[in-house]
Amino acid sequence: MEKEKGLVLVYTGNGKGKTTAALGLALRAIGHGQRVFMLQFMKSDPHTGEAQAINQYLPHFKIVQAGKNKMLPDDSLIEDDPDVVRKGFSLGKKALLSGEYDLVIFDEINIVLARGRLTVEEVLRMLDERPEHVNVVLTGRHAPEEIIDFADLVSEIKEIKHPFRRGIRARKGVEF
Repeated sequence: MEKEKGLVLVYTGNGKGKTTAALGLALRAIGHGQRVFMLQFMKSDPHTGEAQAINQYLPHFKIVQAGKNKMLPDDSLIEDDPDVVRKGFSLGKKALLSGEYDLVIFDEINIVLARGRLTVEEVLRMLDERPEHVNVVLTGRHAPEEIIDFADLVSEIKEIKHPFRRGIRARKGVEF
């Protein structure tokens, strides 16, 4: 059976749920026997709910965290290490180009691009070089116009209301 042409999907915007949308798509893919790779930029906590669930229950889903950074709800970063970003991108690119995975997720890559840690040109080149069947998700605020133009699907997640604005801290199972 011939595989369908892969799509590029972008989840962007200032609202909560971009990573969650990507994880939902990953779960759907796994349900159809597909293999998934997720690279999380700017995340380093192996105890998030998604990392624990993936590692414990989903053998066809590999997750790699590429960062020591902590991202705050106001989009500011605590610590930003370019070497960690580069190493992470290299791992994600290798996974994408291998053809071993049906879906590859680059979580928070749009922020990495907005901060100048990677160039739009190198990301677009990587997307052009990928095996034809591989679907790719790019998440994060501030998706560059060139990425939006290249993508097959773009969803903007808009914040209407968030408990953080009322002083309610992030909760297990909801934010992480």
